[in-house]
Amino acid sequence: MTVAPFNPDRLAPEVRDLLRSAANTNQPPMETLTMAEMREAYRQVGRAFGGEPLPVAQIRDLEVDGPLGSIPLRLYRPRGAEEAAPATVFLHGGGWSTGDLDTHDKVCRRLVHVTGHPVVSVAYRLAPEHPAPAGPEDVLAAIRALVKDAKKLGLDPKRLAVAGDSAGGSLAAVACQQLRGGPIALRAQVLFYPCTDLSPASWQYASRQENGAVPPLTLGLMHAMSDPYVAGFNTMDPRVSPLRAEDFHNLPPALIFAGECDVLRDDARLYQAALKTAGVEVEYVELHGMVHGFIEMAGVLQAAVQAFERAGTFLREHLA
Repeated sequence: MTVAPFNPDRLAPEVRDLLRSAANTNQPPMETLTMAEMREAYRQVGRAFGGEPLPVAQIRDLEVDGPLGSIPLRLYRPRGAEEAAPATVFLHGGGWSTGDLDTHDKVCRRLVHVTGHPVVSVAYRLAPEHPAPAGPEDVLAAIRALVKDAKKLGLDPKRLAVAGDSAGGSLAAVACQQLRGGPIALRAQVLFYPCTDLSPASWQYASRQENGAVPPLTLGLMHAMSDPYVAGFNTMDPRVSPLRAEDFHNLPPALIFAGECDVLRDDARLYQAALKTAGVEVEYVELHGMVHGFIEMAGVLQAAVQAFERAGTFLREHLA
């Protein structure tokens, strides 16, 4: 596959300035790093570009039982939250191989502010130590545990939504599919630039070719992160490629964000089309000139702040 050369003129001006500043640090490409180095480099994104951490009334670190041990969670509560409050379960990005509760701490705080209700962040297991389907299994276990313990945690088990970015957006879509028709009825899903297809056909998507050299998520970095996750696993399985599901009916209303200059743009476009065809309520927002990872950069990108505000409105409406 031929990947188009990186052309900064296609980017939104605020993104172009940000990437130009980042390029001056002379950091090696992330895909050339060891996994430990990659994880540490990823932690710097939110620290550098996420802005000041917004205050919340309470933060509690919790653990719930998972398939192979405890799963760490972090519960954020706003001031004045209801006794049995609606909540959003948040699943962090990082290519299924990096990311944790701390990398997306500022993201979760912003979600609390724009929704006015609690957010629960999930630290699912990562590859290569725990390849697929470990991540999806942990997410389902965490949601089920939250529903079981909802009263004790001050949450309403009947008013839960799920949200995630990138790999976390994929896991959010998977959770909605896997829980469909069961006793847990998620009320909404917010997918920020989700990866919805890791099957062989996905590597021929136009956005992979057009944006494969656009930082921060180049095609090389995408392979470095996702390949350990799907090693030895069937990439047509909807647990890693939710776009490959056979049925999209009766899924929760969705708000899907994409960046025009993101290698995952077509994943988002195609997933919203699949939901729409199945009659699922879906809103699709594609940000002109925007790159992957923008919600982690709300301290320097106004477009990210606006995306949070739109997500907050959507979640408030569906969790009312």
